[in-house]
Amino acid sequence: MSDLQIGLIALGVLLILLVLGFNWWQDRRVRRKMQSHFPTSEQDPLLGAGAAGAAGASAGGAPGPRREPGMGGEAPRAQSGQPAPVDPGTDADDAAEPDPACEVVIEINFADPVRGAELLPYMQSLRQVGRKPMRVFAETDQRRHRAHIHAGESYASMQLAVLLANRSGPLTAIEWSQAWARAQDMAERFDATIEGPDQQAVLEQGARLDDTCAALDTQVGLTLLLGAAQPAAEVLAVARDTGFVPDGNRLAWPAENGVARFTLARADGAAFDAGMGGIERLYLLLDVPCSPADTRAFGRMVDVGRDLAARLRAELVDDQGKPLADGSETVIDERLQVLFGQLEQAGLPAGSERAQRVFA
Repeated sequence: MSDLQIGLIALGVLLILLVLGFNWWQDRRVRRKMQSHFPTSEQDPLLGAGAAGAAGASAGGAPGPRREPGMGGEAPRAQSGQPAPVDPGTDADDAAEPDPACEVVIEINFADPVRGAELLPYMQSLRQVGRKPMRVFAETDQRRHRAHIHAGESYASMQLAVLLANRSGPLTAIEWSQAWARAQDMAERFDATIEGPDQQAVLEQGARLDDTCAALDTQVGLTLLLGAAQPAAEVLAVARDTGFVPDGNRLAWPAENGVARFTLARADGAAFDAGMGGIERLYLLLDVPCSPADTRAFGRMVDVGRDLAARLRAELVDDQGKPLADGSETVIDERLQVLFGQLEQAGLPAGSERAQRVFA
């Protein structure tokens, strides 16, 4: 047998091995892709919005989930392993939409409608990039706008709304790249195309918004000096009796619409019901852009602070540690009125959803 014949035989064997290897790789790739489209757990916490709320309801409590920026209703719960039923009011479009003043949108268009049950397991990865939150919107195959994905509907497209700026700074190139990469991942998984603005234009828009917000960002604080440490449970009881309501680790003094006018927090940042230690110092904070416009925004906080000081046998001082001068609240409130007006002119009305989104 000649060298040529031996070489041809070896080449043929090599080609056969390459074909078999390629087929194995293709089969493995398809299997992995198919598996990635379905949750591995029968009780995936992401199947249906607010699984935690459902657990609370089953325990006898009234579910009251706080909506993420984008706010929207919650679909009725389904039994474990079953797709969540569609909300009864699905004939109407959801009210919440992307906000072009502070968000940039990446559009994902599916080649064929995709069931919400297939999309829901991937929603967790679309909530945030870096330090910027994202909101997900969608259009059903019946051309209905949705602020949440529902398991029982099919969707023709999705929109990822990425916040352009917040108190962590403007949207960065890395954060934008992460958002784009996640959109590309969804496109690959569900055979879709993506569209979005140019990165440089996005970064410039984020920088402009950040500059505007930085010029208007103002917080005014007061301190309550309790002297000897007082039990946290007693301080909490007094604060609630005064009119404060829970707000995470803090307590909030709500306006008529439920938005916090100002907050009360422990100096150590811990929750009021955390541990057994006492409390020696409390902070009152008026976050001006996030608080509803009020002609007595600061004066109202001073009144409540003085009431708390009397109840807790504490001393109320300013952020420099000095007692409040008589009439100082009037002067500060006059200055705040100017700031409220500037926020309104900038398209960031104090206490609005947009202001709370970018001043977070």
